[in-house]
Amino acid sequence: MPRPTGRVLTLLELLQSGGTRTVAELADRLGVDGRTVRRYVDQLIDLDVPVESVRGRYGGYRLAPGCRLPPLMLSDDEALAVLLGLVAGLRTGLTTTERTASETASAKIRRVLPTHVARRLDTFLEALAFTDQPGDFDAPDAGVLLTIADAVRHRRPVSIRYTDRDGRRSERTLHAYGIVAHSGRWYVTGKDARIGEDRTFRLDRIVDARTLPGSFEAPVGPGPAQRVLSGFATAEYRYAVTLRIHGTVEQIRAHLPAGVARLEEYESVAGQDRVTERWLRVELRAERLDWLPPVLASLDRPFVIERPDELRDLVIGLAERLASHARQA
Repeated sequence: MPRPTGRVLTLLELLQSGGTRTVAELADRLGVDGRTVRRYVDQLIDLDVPVESVRGRYGGYRLAPGCRLPPLMLSDDEALAVLLGLVAGLRTGLTTTERTASETASAKIRRVLPTHVARRLDTFLEALAFTDQPGDFDAPDAGVLLTIADAVRHRRPVSIRYTDRDGRRSERTLHAYGIVAHSGRWYVTGKDARIGEDRTFRLDRIVDARTLPGSFEAPVGPGPAQRVLSGFATAEYRYAVTLRIHGTVEQIRAHLPAGVARLEEYESVAGQDRVTERWLRVELRAERLDWLPPVLASLDRPFVIERPDELRDLVIGLAERLASHARQA
């Protein structure tokens, strides 16, 4: 049976999770009666923990709004979850400009982990492997990220200073619909008020963000993530690529996701086994073509290049190099 001190700490943990907790709920969670709950609350108050009593039918106890408690109480599994989240964020590039914040946070949590939990974490990290190399991404400023997040939540216009990929600087007023994490980068999508059209901006290219007076209505239709993916698929780039690939949507999407390419059915041919074989037209835009031949090779599916001719030349060149290496072996 837990000791009284342990129950008091459990009570504090329950209150730290937020909201108002009824006496009946707390008594049930602690395995005590209502009078004992009130005695534990008095002990917390004696320790200068700001516990408030809420009257009424749905009353109970809660922590005072905005209070900051020195101890952060995490269970073993919660501590592991936080550390693994920090590892994943660093690996995928989803951090802020203060990358050391993730490292110092990890170090603080690891210092207070029980030995057996730290061993569990180290064992997992030793067994963990990634299919790609760590990304080297430019991360957004934490202040910019939080300012835009607040503008999204309260539907407030926000003024941003932005530098595009060609180095051109501009100041825009944005009606931000949402923040999207994609392929190791942070994006914000919304309406550019000056031109009245939807745009997607990389958050690491925003050097300043200020909330403006006023408000706007969020549009109906696709959510922020789908808007970002659709924008990638239709953006203006140096090359417009059109292919026909014989395979399933799943096979193609495994190598050319929705954020990269758009698919539509080209033709279907019924085979002798009455299973319909499909050719899909694939359209995408790219600044460079050198990454596409290895992707097409990894698909291991029949394909036809409709445009551009430069891609066909690159694919033939890759095939010739592979054949030459095979002969040398």
